[in-house]
Amino acid sequence: MIPEANGYSLQPSNPTARNGGSTVPKPFLKWAGGKQQLLADYEEYFPTGFRRYFEPFLGGGAVFFHLWNTGRLSGAAYLFDNNEELINTYLVVRDDPDELIKILAVHKERHSRDYYYRIRNLDRLPGGLAALSGPERAARTIYLNRTCYNGLYRVNKKGHFNVPIGRYKKPKILDAELLTAASCALQGATIEVRDFRSLVELAAPGDFFYFDPPYHPLSRTANFTGYTAGSFSEDDQLDLAAVFTELAAKGCFCMLSNSYTPFILELYKGFRIETVRANRAINAKSNGRGAVAEVVVLNY
Repeated sequence: MIPEANGYSLQPSNPTARNGGSTVPKPFLKWAGGKQQLLADYEEYFPTGFRRYFEPFLGGGAVFFHLWNTGRLSGAAYLFDNNEELINTYLVVRDDPDELIKILAVHKERHSRDYYYRIRNLDRLPGGLAALSGPERAARTIYLNRTCYNGLYRVNKKGHFNVPIGRYKKPKILDAELLTAASCALQGATIEVRDFRSLVELAAPGDFFYFDPPYHPLSRTANFTGYTAGSFSEDDQLDLAAVFTELAAKGCFCMLSNSYTPFILELYKGFRIETVRANRAINAKSNGRGAVAEVVVLNY
């Protein structure tokens, strides 16, 4: 159930004092296409005021944490994704950070190449990840994220995590202060596994929706959508554009990030389209990496 805002506030006014320490909440996971580097560019595009905040493709949550830190979240926040392991991790960070920190301390102490593959392969055992507790699954997600190649989250068609170990001498497996700060920011937020197609029924005028879906590929080699056992197809992009249009018609503030391609430009040609440049590294060819143009689609 989605509660109404009713003047509910997620935060007091001082961002550095909310968690009882000096650490400002920010993403605790590396995530392909994460928006941390673009927050300064996005500043001029965020609505000046809104009712409730929805982020249907949560990923690393950079925009949520930024809005929280800058005092814009005066109403309720709803953080969704269809990646069950990701959502479980956010729920554990919100609700049980102490247990999560204890388990991560064990991963940190035992980390090695053999240990990495042992933890990675837990989803291949009988019963899979269902045999683990919520905090154990969340600790596995963070541990793999911090030690795998490029911090990727990628699974095969069977849903098995298949990223090799990264070449880090001293990976930061445990950042207790950051997890504690993130837990503070997430208090009161609704966090659910949910498909973006169900959003229209939840929306009301004045709500702000920020969409950061898997991007439409710039090329065949740039096509990376392996966050879940499925993939994000052009049909999904079409469905998302339809949802964006319906939400706009309901009086919501809608902002969407995507790649600068003819397909996306045509899909959102009825809306305001701005361009930013972002450094991206997910491409099989080195000459396909670096600063690339991205679009920001707005209905306001």
